Amino acid sequence: MSEQTGISWCDHTFNPWWGCVKVSPACDHCYAASLAHRYGFDVWGKDAPRRWFGAEHWREPLKWNRAAEKTGARRRVFCASMADVFEAGSSDLDGQRANLWALIEMTPMLDWLLLTKRPGNIARMTPIAWNERPRQNVWFGTTVESPDYLWRVYQLIMVHAAVRFISYEPALADVAWPLDGIHWLIAGGESGNGCRPPQSTWLQSARDQCQAAGVAFHFKQWGGRTPKVNGRLLDGRTWDEFPQG
Repeated sequence: MSEQTGISWCDHTFNPWWGCVKVSPACDHCYAASLAHRYGFDVWGKDAPRRWFGAEHWREPLKWNRAAEKTGARRRVFCASMADVFEAGSSDLDGQRANLWALIEMTPMLDWLLLTKRPGNIARMTPIAWNERPRQNVWFGTTVESPDYLWRVYQLIMVHAAVRFISYEPALADVAWPLDGIHWLIAGGESGNGCRPPQSTWLQSARDQCQAAGVAFHFKQWGGRTPKVNGRLLDGRTWDEFPQG
């Protein structure tokens, strides 16, 4: 869906499709898979069909861009909350990605936050021109839930980008972060059924490492039964830092 959002670190969400494949422990309790199932869409798994959208859906970011032009205030778009843009698969995905790259080029007042668990695919799936001259409105990020997946950060650092960011959500273990070349870290606990609560020391450590490295730190939530049930305060305050993109 393309929509306004309650996510603290973006203004809108946009999904070129719904569906994905689970690839690591962060996916175990995937909220997107649960939501798709609730709406009656069986779109998770390698051989499952994806959910596609029509022209009206794809026009929404153009409206957001016009509104941003009128106010002069840039808007952040999380892409994609119900998929992974850099999932390998059928030629249908390649076609939808091509549509997405064109849409991003047409919306320069929108900062597109492309979050993936497959950062090794970014360079080969994005336009060659983007690798030669990074687009200022394209921010690339990767999810890392524990030290076992720090290799994703090293792959991300190799990508030419205006902004590189890490999503430490769900936080499942303490991490010693390699932050050279990273501009932003978003941290948060898991929500929903079977959520695995983070330890406060993990999140404090992530914040302190970011402060020492000059990296913007954003604490999204503690998680729990619902995303907001336990609030967003860490050591008595909110942490809503953003990178200088």
